[in-house]
Amino acid sequence: MFALLGVVTLVLVAGEPWVLPAAAGGTRLKPPQSVEVDIVDETFTLRWNRSLEPAGSAGNTTFSADYQIPGTMNNWIKLPGCQYVTGTKCDFSSLKINVYEKIKLRIRAEEGNRTSPWHELDAFIPFQQAQIGPPKVYLKAEDKAITVNLSPPGTINSIMWGLDRLNFVYSVVIWDSSSGETKKYTAFYPEIKVGSLSPETTYCVKVKATLPLQGNFATYGPTQCVNTTVENELPPPENIQVVSEVQAFVLKWEYTRENVTFRAQWLPAYMKKFPGNNSEKWTQVPNCEHVSTAQCVLPRDTSGVGIYFVRVQASRGNATSPWSEEEKFDVDRLTVIPPPVVTVKPVNSSLRVYLGSPNGSAFQHHPLTYEVFFWENTSNAERKIEEKRTDFTIPSLKLLTVYCVRARALLEDGVWSRASGFSDPVCEKTRPGPAPRTWLVGGVIAAIAVPLVLCMVAALVKLTSYVFFPSSKPPSTIDEYFPEQPLKNLLLSTSEEQTEICFIIENTDTVFTEETGQIDQDHKTYSSQTSQDSGHYSNEDENSGSREDDDLGQPEPGAAPRAK
Repeated sequence: MFALLGVVTLVLVAGEPWVLPAAAGGTRLKPPQSVEVDIVDETFTLRWNRSLEPAGSAGNTTFSADYQIPGTMNNWIKLPGCQYVTGTKCDFSSLKINVYEKIKLRIRAEEGNRTSPWHELDAFIPFQQAQIGPPKVYLKAEDKAITVNLSPPGTINSIMWGLDRLNFVYSVVIWDSSSGETKKYTAFYPEIKVGSLSPETTYCVKVKATLPLQGNFATYGPTQCVNTTVENELPPPENIQVVSEVQAFVLKWEYTRENVTFRAQWLPAYMKKFPGNNSEKWTQVPNCEHVSTAQCVLPRDTSGVGIYFVRVQASRGNATSPWSEEEKFDVDRLTVIPPPVVTVKPVNSSLRVYLGSPNGSAFQHHPLTYEVFFWENTSNAERKIEEKRTDFTIPSLKLLTVYCVRARALLEDGVWSRASGFSDPVCEKTRPGPAPRTWLVGGVIAAIAVPLVLCMVAALVKLTSYVFFPSSKPPSTIDEYFPEQPLKNLLLSTSEEQTEICFIIENTDTVFTEETGQIDQDHKTYSSQTSQDSGHYSNEDENSGSREDDDLGQPEPGAAPRAK
């Protein structure tokens, strides 16, 4: 029994720290209220309000906070800079976190051994909750202009804006402090020159930086003021513009003073993206130094491509004017697309069209689209087609009809588009077509082929007759060397043998006997000859024939001899 009581006592002692203060007869601390996180650039601040301290509290309540990265770490870690804080805010900017990942915070009140329940915040992404702080502003005044140099929000190695440091857009507000007249400007570069101001006048400026694609809240920075200087002896050139001509750009400006010379400088736009003083980055424009006219030529081969800023300054002796306002020009946009070179070749009832770029054109390697218009020369009704190819065919046209073709080039890059002028019309007459020529060729071929076929058929018939149906008349050589009919019979086939027997009848009583004997004699002779030639008759046949001759007997006296 005592052993059991001892065990229970140990359990109670071990569990004593977990007993709630209220259960022990004390008062419970309340968690902080209105807890929120403020993020401006890289500055992270946790703010809260105290709860009403219970009666009997010593008034030495502190606050501590923890953080957690959901999905990465499940345990809570003490938030640096926010432990045992006596005030109502703490700075945890020293925490190294990924500002694009979620984070959770919690905070509680502590007093001695007593603690309040945790006040836990919902998870949030620091980058989305961050505010854009004001940029640093540097002002430089002239007699009629103020140059505003800006430093982007945050630091150079900012964990919050490091990827967007060159993407800020600046809203600049400037006003005359005496009149209150306000002007607003939007700058895409961290430097802007505001002109058309009054000399010896106080102007005030305030600026804020924004990221239009992100939508983070931004605030204006503190107001700064500066006085413009006394009016300069030589005013700056005005109305700067760059126009495009066939092989060059022309920089033009306006100036009212005489006996002055000018010089021009330019700066690639990408260099203005980098913060700082750009005065040393401007370079002299070729062919635009010490010119006495209010214009100069910018050769295409020296300007390259891209966006530039250009400015002009006037000089007279040792006196120089301030630089003019900066003019921005885009080489690609200002470059004029020349009309395409059109070549047309008629092919039967179609027109083969070839499109090319003039030699030296800056767009001869660009992906252009062509608008092609064609019409009958006797009509004004145009038909239009669009082609990306430079070699194509316009089919199904009228035969022996004059058609005219003209074209222009189109360039689109998704943001803006432009077109060249139209080429000069090129006219060609379509051909008669392939049908007459085909019949003519077919007729000639038929005229040649039919006689040839007939000749071949005749030759084939003759050859067949010669081989299978030879002539019944023996060759002349046989008549020459074998004049006797029996000898000829040896050389001729049986079917070709012809024997004609003639008689002179003197006594009718002996005609039958003579004729019979003669026939038998001829038959015997023929049988002998043919059997010797072919070997188909035996000697027995010959003996049989001889006996038959004997039986018939000799012709009677007085009979006429047999005709040969």
